Amino acid sequence: MQFPEYRSRRLRRTEALRRMVRETQLDPGDFIYPLFVVPGKGKKTEVVSMPGIYNLSVDTATEEAVRAAEAGVPAVILFGIPEHKDAVGSEAWDDGGVVQRAIRSIKKARPELCVIADACFCEYTDHGHCGVLTAGERAREVDNDATLENLGRVALSYAKAGVDVIAPSGMMDGFVGFLRDVLDEDGHDQIPIMAYSAKYASAFYGPFREAVQSTPQFGDRRGYQMDPANSDEAMREVTLDVSEGADIVLIKPALAYLDVIRRVREEFELPVAAYNVSGEYSMLRAAGERGWIDYERTMLEVLTSIKRAGADLILTYHAIEAVKLLKRG
Repeated sequence: MQFPEYRSRRLRRTEALRRMVRETQLDPGDFIYPLFVVPGKGKKTEVVSMPGIYNLSVDTATEEAVRAAEAGVPAVILFGIPEHKDAVGSEAWDDGGVVQRAIRSIKKARPELCVIADACFCEYTDHGHCGVLTAGERAREVDNDATLENLGRVALSYAKAGVDVIAPSGMMDGFVGFLRDVLDEDGHDQIPIMAYSAKYASAFYGPFREAVQSTPQFGDRRGYQMDPANSDEAMREVTLDVSEGADIVLIKPALAYLDVIRRVREEFELPVAAYNVSGEYSMLRAAGERGWIDYERTMLEVLTSIKRAGADLILTYHAIEAVKLLKRG
């Protein structure tokens, strides 16, 4: 019987050999850890649908950021839940808001830690949509240009607080170019923009919406977030954001959109980020708690798949656990 000369099993025989020929390597520097910041002091309230993840006041968020830094996670991204919500989300650009105070506190505690701030309004509006709503015949639609004006106010407030990166996530048309102009004109040309360039209208966001209390009070976000069926549209969106000055482009969610991550990676030379979102996290947690999967092994397999698809950076609630496992070897 004729057998092939090349036998790939030879290189799988031992752990040392497998490590030597491994094509995709997860690294602690790949991860960005999301934090939810709420008003008050000494607060640490677990998100019911996200075991191990908490709503944190500024002081406890700072402690959690320090814990992440000490574990080896290089960056955190902040999401704020205000004390009061209104129709336009005005607390988002309050210089004394929870995100602004968290930026200052974390940078003081760990100056080397990269602090990213998500810039959107769904957590801040009383209607749960990502911007200012129109009136008249087109009532209850998001007003693109009015929302951009407020987004500029948010970006400047974050910049003055000392943020390292701003991540606009509302999927408004022209949002990257508008923010780049606003930041540059105010002397903040050194602050990068991580654009949520392909953010899909996904069912995987449910636990996040519980965490930040951002479920829309009517309708949904399909009018501005992307149709899950489309990938060519994602390429057009990314192309626009790159042309407007995005420094990093982000695809969200990650697992159901690995093909989009791969297409973006092959087409563009900018850093590519992917958000391993709340529903993806909670599915693994729930299955692990029931003994249906090996949680730690599955987690690393999922994160490896995201990097193998082409992501340079992975926003994930698993970040601290993953880094500890990687260091353990």
